Amino acid sequence: QVQLQESGPGLVKSSQALSLTCTVSGGSITTNDYYWSWIRQSPRKGLEWMACIGYSGTTWYNPSLKSRTFISRDTSKNQFTLQLSSVTPEDTAVYYCARGKGNNFLGYEYWGQGTQVTVSS
Repeated sequence: QVQLQESGPGLVKSSQALSLTCTVSGGSITTNDYYWSWIRQSPRKGLEWMACIGYSGTTWYNPSLKSRTFISRDTSKNQFTLQLSSVTPEDTAVYYCARGKGNNFLGYEYWGQGTQVTVSS
């Protein structure tokens, strides 16, 4: 059973950078044909796909967030990380890591429990 667990700060100040880590257990992030994404959910925007890193390390970004987003991985720890720069209160959301790619959220097989991030002004 694959499990994902998000970790990171719950509160960030405006203009700072946010860093979140997803630890995966029960499966390797380098297994062929698996993709690993960050998704966030807010009352204003609903579910929003942010970025994805594939089994080979290839990355994809939501164009609307690309200039502020960086996704990376540590295969030795079976983790992948999201960095979001220059945050504003509009970045307040529940952040999820999940196995899947793109905006078809029904196709995602496994999700973390989510972590609330609040950006203070």
